[in-house]
Amino acid sequence: MQEAPADILLKVENLKVEFPLSSGIFGVSKETVKAVDGVSFFVKRREILGLVGESGSGKTTTGRAIIRLAPASSGEIFFGGQKISSLKNSEFMPYRKKIQMIFQDPYNSLDPKMTVAEILAEPLDIHFKSLTKAEKTERSAWLLKKVGLNPDFLKRLPHEFSGGQRQRIGIARALAVEPEFIICDEPVSALDVSVQAQIINLLLELRESMNIAMLFIAHDLAVVEHISDRIIVMTRGKIVEEGESEELCRSPKHPYTKKLIEAVPKIP
Repeated sequence: MQEAPADILLKVENLKVEFPLSSGIFGVSKETVKAVDGVSFFVKRREILGLVGESGSGKTTTGRAIIRLAPASSGEIFFGGQKISSLKNSEFMPYRKKIQMIFQDPYNSLDPKMTVAEILAEPLDIHFKSLTKAEKTERSAWLLKKVGLNPDFLKRLPHEFSGGQRQRIGIARALAVEPEFIICDEPVSALDVSVQAQIINLLLELRESMNIAMLFIAHDLAVVEHISDRIIVMTRGKIVEEGESEELCRSPKHPYTKKLIEAVPKIP
């Protein structure tokens, strides 16, 4: 069935990302590596779309290209019906507020010299310049409570927290500017299994309470199945299969998808 345009928040059409190959000491060769090779998909409002594939499949580069952390070679990206892939950096700034990213490594994604209060205030300084210092502190405390942390943590530094707590701080930072869409780049892969479940449940709760759509990128199909409404499977820069989560995992069509399912540990 054709999706109504109003239902689609993000639309990616024939996205390609190519990186030049190194050519020894003296320069760069004309050859390129196709990290993302003609990818097309959409994400509906309030939907969680899973993007799964092994390391090197192009899934993280796809997410980073949407938010311009990786340069797209060609293709078109639409957000809320507006074409954003051709915007100048200055014109793209409003979309940096609407599209946020949660990074894989909770240890390196937070500045070790900044307190939690400073980490959460940084995006507010950029996108909510009219807020007073007291209002920023109040909002930061609310954000910590929203992700299940004590507001008293505002004065602490990142090294004082566990991996799961740091990832919650990273999520709070992404929520600070009231985004409509969050790209979750392997947000639980560096965490213990018990903590992974807590973060997954938190993201599901935030989707419901804040009406946020998400692109959830991971290599673990079991995790992706649990959180996603639909799944797209990538390998070698291309999408090889897509479908509703339960249906795709129950009846995979592509050999690569079957391989990913077979790799999921079986619980006795």
